[in-house]
Amino acid sequence: MRYVVDTSVLAGSGISKELKAGKFGEDVEIIIPQVVLAEIEYQANMAKTTGFHGLEELRRLRQLEREGKIRVLIVGERPTLQQVRLAPGGELDNLVRREAEKYSATLLTSDHVQAAMCEAEGINVILLKEEGKESRRIQDYFLEDSLSVHLKEDVPPMTKRGTPGSWKLERLSDKPVTRRELEELASQIIKEARSAPRCFIEIDEEGATVVQLREYRIAITRPPFSERMEITAVRPLLKVTLDDYAPSEKLRRRLIEEAEGVLIAGRPGAGKSTFASALAEFYQKQGKIVKTLEKPRDLQVNPEITQYTALRGDMERTADVLLLVRPDYCIYDELRKTKDFQVFADLRFAGVGLVGVVHASRPIDAIQRFIGRVELGLICRIIDTVIFIEDGRVGQVLSLNMTVKVPTGMTEADLARPVIEVRDFETGELQYEIYTFGEQTVVVPISPRFARGVKRRKREVRGAEVPVEVEERKKHVVLTLPEKFAGASIDVYADERYLFTLKADGAGKIKLRKNTTYGEAILNEIEKGKRITCRSA
Repeated sequence: MRYVVDTSVLAGSGISKELKAGKFGEDVEIIIPQVVLAEIEYQANMAKTTGFHGLEELRRLRQLEREGKIRVLIVGERPTLQQVRLAPGGELDNLVRREAEKYSATLLTSDHVQAAMCEAEGINVILLKEEGKESRRIQDYFLEDSLSVHLKEDVPPMTKRGTPGSWKLERLSDKPVTRRELEELASQIIKEARSAPRCFIEIDEEGATVVQLREYRIAITRPPFSERMEITAVRPLLKVTLDDYAPSEKLRRRLIEEAEGVLIAGRPGAGKSTFASALAEFYQKQGKIVKTLEKPRDLQVNPEITQYTALRGDMERTADVLLLVRPDYCIYDELRKTKDFQVFADLRFAGVGLVGVVHASRPIDAIQRFIGRVELGLICRIIDTVIFIEDGRVGQVLSLNMTVKVPTGMTEADLARPVIEVRDFETGELQYEIYTFGEQTVVVPISPRFARGVKRRKREVRGAEVPVEVEERKKHVVLTLPEKFAGASIDVYADERYLFTLKADGAGKIKLRKNTTYGEAILNEIEKGKRITCRSA
């Protein structure tokens, strides 16, 4: 019996075990086209997992040949690696079919398209499917409360157990994981990803492969990308609904009636994707058409919600398709590169309701990641709500609106300008102001003490006057006070008009950079001929 194998068999499914067990009978000849060897070599040179699996499978076939169980025949012309790299899609598969036709052999493949083309051309074909289970799968490393599993060459296997924000790292065994064990496990993962439903190879680059195996997101890395081989698998521990987060009625109404540019922010592992999944299903149950943009596709959502990935590696292409299906809401997971923020903005201006997931250590940081990537005046049209997730719960919600006013802390009417007000959604308290000052965009925190200082402008001046020396240096404005005011809070005035409250350092100095809001405000007052004075707060 003659069988031709293609790249998918060597790199993914593998047949050495079936041949060793006699599944294909006796007196078997395995024909390997040179184009398959070239493709395996190219993938291995690029440090792709599929390439290393292919080389390992070739080694096993040669071992079976030495044992007299099969014969291996290499046929065809050998293409260059450059030709393999530049070959159009399907051309290499076509060359494999021609060899099967030439030798009147049966083609073995795990590629559904290749199998369909063989049937169309009248070539005998066997579509290999996953049969049986490997000795140990990646799922077997997970405990009931495991968030992730970390397997690294020559290191004992580890797992994170607990819940987002409350977990601990534990050893699964004291025995280090070997390179061979990792290679076998990676081979099993690739095999399952190629044949099982809802499984995808999302990324396959030099030294790094990312696989979505149903709810498991698996990253396989090897040298030169990582110094040793490593497999990391992550899974969502819980599938929750929006009600599990106990949102206020005010927030629920906003999500239903107003919010169409939502950012879900938080640190890695805080539970952002879990909340995004819950919000996607919340909108879907409101009778909305919901889609997702993900790479990799790891959100756990209902079957009614279609999950899209980057089309030919470009989310902009995906966005073009997305507009044709007319969704009401789209979940964009995750915003990282400048292109992601631009695609997010374009979709928002097209009228699509958007929920973006972004890494941020503070709620305001999520907004700041848009600054410089889109025009400042457009931010409020792109984002209206920021939901910060902390330890698996909603930590804070911010709302944004644009107004024209004199920024807090300034006094002159001619300083009025467009200002983005960032408020705590639940209390309405002003948290930050974002505006341009000179050529810079500044994000100014508005603390309760600062707000009290602003109100003091309207009352009569209080506190004893403090002697102060104002010095303009190359990059700073320095206010020097008597040493007894070291560490004290000081109210700063221009003549008798309150400006702001600052704290002196340990030497009794207040040192301000010229390009900051405070520094520029003092310089502006001096240019107007005002006298800078200080009083004890």
